[in-house]
Amino acid sequence: MVDFLIVGQGLAGSLLAWELMQRGAKVLLVDNGMPNASQVAAGLINPITGMRFVKTTDVDVLLPAAKAHYSHLEQTFGQTFYVEKPMVRILKDKLEIENVTKRFDDIAYSSYIKEGLVQIESSGSLNAPLGVVEQEQTGYLLTQPLLECLKAFFIDKGVYLKADFDIDQLQLEPTLRWKDIEAKKIIFCEGYQAIQNPWFSWLPFQPVKGEIITVEHSHQLADKMLNFGNWLIPLNDHQARIGATFDRENLNAIPTVSARDELFSAINQLMTVPFESRVIRHEANVRPTTLDRNPYLGLHPENNKIAIFNGFGSKGSLQIPWYSQHFADFLLESAPLKPSCDIKRHIKKFFVG
Repeated sequence: MVDFLIVGQGLAGSLLAWELMQRGAKVLLVDNGMPNASQVAAGLINPITGMRFVKTTDVDVLLPAAKAHYSHLEQTFGQTFYVEKPMVRILKDKLEIENVTKRFDDIAYSSYIKEGLVQIESSGSLNAPLGVVEQEQTGYLLTQPLLECLKAFFIDKGVYLKADFDIDQLQLEPTLRWKDIEAKKIIFCEGYQAIQNPWFSWLPFQPVKGEIITVEHSHQLADKMLNFGNWLIPLNDHQARIGATFDRENLNAIPTVSARDELFSAINQLMTVPFESRVIRHEANVRPTTLDRNPYLGLHPENNKIAIFNGFGSKGSLQIPWYSQHFADFLLESAPLKPSCDIKRHIKKFFVG
């Protein structure tokens, strides 16, 4: 028997499995081996977002936890997973200038925004007539290498099973059993596929398809990420990732010409000269975003053997390390869940039993 049967080896399932194993729990992780949203995601960590330049909720707790978590994994596996890199935010209008100027005098933002607007010379490569502001403590997670290392670790420990999870083969009574595997609890970490899960499809997910391109280019770009509504991450002197599109209608993992053209149009509007480049990779997947932008953690309202750890959307790289610890506290020590992430908050309005 295992303590926890975890379905899905994206970032959520992997870091939760890792956390539970570090605490001595017996886990088995089941995954179909297909690309998931975590593998495609840019892994961007940006504490300050939106036109109002607002701190991500609980970022003062989430960011140190994420950095410590990834540092520990880097030491364990002997390679880099988190790349800290400043972000240059292109200001679009006077309202954004007013909003960010207010942050310069706010001590709560002092460690995230470098004080002062920067004007770009007309001879520069960026089209930023209103100037830019530099954000700090930003970076990106090398998600795919991390997931590959964790998968190899799970396989080595004998806790990884590559298989399609047929939910019809799940038995709940008298004990929880899937095929020949008996478990105390099952935890679904399926990403947006949760909308088809019979126990959790009632939760108000709002999945969004996103597409990202990786390009080779001949431009001289500063070694800083760019935020201009979309984003650009320089990988080295001649490669960069550009993203991401938002599509709520076509929930699939198929890259499209229209999204590629949209991203090229955005980057060319940003540059003072045409951005000559060649696409070397074009990826698409679906983010498990939620109605209130908070993740979904907790037990099924009618069966405490069934749990969910999901709904991190585009902020998974920042949020999942701390929430995996928080959920482990709940599962192993009966610590209460934060109301803002507990799925109980949606039972009254959305659960029909």
